[in-house]
Amino acid sequence: MGTRRPQRIGEQIQKEISALLNKGLKDPRVGFVTITGVEVTPDLHLAKVFYTVLGDENVRRNTERGLKNAVPYLRHELGRRIRLRYTPDLAFIFDSTLDYGERIETLLRQAAATRSEDDSEDSGSD
Repeated sequence: MGTRRPQRIGEQIQKEISALLNKGLKDPRVGFVTITGVEVTPDLHLAKVFYTVLGDENVRRNTERGLKNAVPYLRHELGRRIRLRYTPDLAFIFDSTLDYGERIETLLRQAAATRSEDDSEDSGSD
């Protein structure tokens, strides 16, 4: 029964951080950020916050710096919004799974285009 609690708290943290980033964070370095997930340790002392950001590598680095500087503010606000004995430390981690998925999709499209070109060449030589 206790294994579900960190997951529920992670979902709540995800909602609250998303709301805080949309409304309360005034740091210009933080671009268009999407919180993709939160993993909370079983002892509830650390929350790994996975995020993606719209833009190039430079925007990603600036956003990462802005988020790391905002950790004390975000923890304070989380402590006010979510009633826990201990507010977890926040670790922001860039979620590269979307980039990885895009890369695979591009490779699959290229392979399909190459295959259709090969098929049309084969049928044209008959």
